[in-house]
Amino acid sequence: MNQCTRPRLAKLALVVSVLAGMGCLLPAPSPQAQDIPHEQFVRSLADAIDQASLTPRERLGLHLFFDVNLSEPAGLACASCHDPRRAFTGNNNTLIGVALGSRSDQFGTRDAPTIMYLATTPRFSRHGIVEQDGKRLPAGGHFWDGRADTLEEQAKQPFFNPVEMNNTDTASLIAKVAKSVYAAEFRKVWGDKSFNHPETALDAVAASIAAFERTRVFQPFSSKFDYVMRGQAAFTEQEQRGLSLFNIRQKGNCAQCHTVDAASRDPQKSLFTDFSFRALGLPRSTRIPNNADPAFIDLGLCERVPVAGAKLPVAVTKPTVTDPATCGLFKTPTLRNIAITAPYMHNGLFDTLRDAVAFYATRDTDPARWYAEGKRFNDLSEKYHANVDVDTPPYQRRPQQRAQLTDAEIDDIVAFLYTLTDGYTPPGSMRPTAETTVTPPQSPNPYPSQPASSPVSPREY
Repeated sequence: MNQCTRPRLAKLALVVSVLAGMGCLLPAPSPQAQDIPHEQFVRSLADAIDQASLTPRERLGLHLFFDVNLSEPAGLACASCHDPRRAFTGNNNTLIGVALGSRSDQFGTRDAPTIMYLATTPRFSRHGIVEQDGKRLPAGGHFWDGRADTLEEQAKQPFFNPVEMNNTDTASLIAKVAKSVYAAEFRKVWGDKSFNHPETALDAVAASIAAFERTRVFQPFSSKFDYVMRGQAAFTEQEQRGLSLFNIRQKGNCAQCHTVDAASRDPQKSLFTDFSFRALGLPRSTRIPNNADPAFIDLGLCERVPVAGAKLPVAVTKPTVTDPATCGLFKTPTLRNIAITAPYMHNGLFDTLRDAVAFYATRDTDPARWYAEGKRFNDLSEKYHANVDVDTPPYQRRPQQRAQLTDAEIDDIVAFLYTLTDGYTPPGSMRPTAETTVTPPQSPNPYPSQPASSPVSPREY
């Protein structure tokens, strides 16, 4: 499909114009030899938007999501880094694993994750996951460090981040919304005086974007995996082997963090994430501009400051580390649509899905393959190396030992991961139109994180 060719969105001219505006911002991902072509995902997305019967608030959220005039300078929209053609990822057309901001010399430090299935995320809890050995792990929240508990809190942050949309204050952002082509629609949804108080208007902006992100567009549960679980399709032999290897503890053990319930017909039982935070000890990415400074280390969760405790706009400061045991931990992302959301990992290190899977399998048996000069965990200060998971299979292996996965088994797992791409249509069948109701799981933590007085560090995800 030509990068400027877009599927027709019947009966919704608004979406036609939106996608037309985005059409040439980002090249379409290269075609993959898989059962669910990228083009079919795009067509299914178009159908989902068309069939969602968006409410006025959801339609307003769609306007805001695609508006390139809300950044400073103009030119960057939410969709610039969350391109619908890439399952709402994209990094604003960079090839370095992290996003370019509204200014040509400003880059983020983390890969833009998919925002599909974001509505299933529970609130952050420092003791959200209890493992089989009784160990408790933090879980939940939005962004790679879990600092926002709700979609509304998450939606506000990029507008004021200096390495993203770079607005200096709330009033200047709302002034742009008030001058937009959809300003009258905004007043109709939120009231004639909705622009009179910038802080209240900002809440309305965030609520509108969050409403759009809660629609079926973002959580269709329409992958081949979902059809197989419903008994409406069948895996190939290689895909079935891949699922088995994905689950077996002494093989891939992927399901330890990317949870799946292969016995359930309910797609929400298989979100392919437990929302937990883990320290993987990733290699340092030399492509990230900030990493040119050896002193720069992205510590993840231990620098997390809850959004609720920060006054927007975002201040350029680095939070104080108060819990060293959480340094180097980042949230486990969903694997749904993983085949079209490259690059991978929080630092956008891997461009191919196979490399990402191979890293898990051989990080400890063949460290020289991944780390410069063979120095493990070289993107984390040595004093925090003890936080890296070296016990959970397949990480319990040691150098020169046999990896738990062979090359052929890695290929099998990758083949299975391709079945997680939404938009699958079984041969001879029609794509379902029934909406799926998504209910975010409740946080097991009865005491939500307390607001902090220090400002949020300008990290984009």
